[in-house]
Amino acid sequence: MMNGARLRGVDVSRETLERLADFETLIRKWNPAINLISKKSVDDFWNRHIVDSAQIFPHIPISADRCLDIGSGAGLPGIVLALLSAELSPKRKFVFVEVDQRKATFLREVVRTLGISAGIESCRVETLRPFEADLLTARALAPLSKLLPFAQRHLSKTGVCLFPKGENYLLELDEAKKLFDFEYEVIQSLTDSKAKILKVHGIQNA
Repeated sequence: MMNGARLRGVDVSRETLERLADFETLIRKWNPAINLISKKSVDDFWNRHIVDSAQIFPHIPISADRCLDIGSGAGLPGIVLALLSAELSPKRKFVFVEVDQRKATFLREVVRTLGISAGIESCRVETLRPFEADLLTARALAPLSKLLPFAQRHLSKTGVCLFPKGENYLLELDEAKKLFDFEYEVIQSLTDSKAKILKVHGIQNA
């Protein structure tokens, strides 16, 4: 599986690929009990989840050391980005925010088993102390208009957001622009021709 699926633009060691495979094993083990990912995506796990998360990595600013992944769930994209960063940007630290106690327990097990240097906050993101993040990520958590208030609370002045989005990304942008002024870049997804990654910064109330 690892040999047949490149990470597309992210060159990592065999050790990191093996850690990603171990992460997949943990998700498959826990998924029947707590529904971390949809059943229909299990068979194409590497492309749908590992590669889909890893493609965010090249767009992280080199200077981003404090990273916050909100609504972490199964650890996608946060765990994948943390594993890549461990090899390629070791100063970078992650905190995962997950209100569901069972999923937070899963994340703690992943961090412990894989030896990831990361923190886990089991709370609602709006109650977390302002984080001053250089990077904020979220995958399949909420529409952009609901993500931007979290970003305002937790980003540093120079911080950026990277949000994977589906084919309705233009609608999400239009709705968000009614509430906020922000700079953004639309990046083509490598795993889905209809999907994009939104790189957002400079968020202010409209």
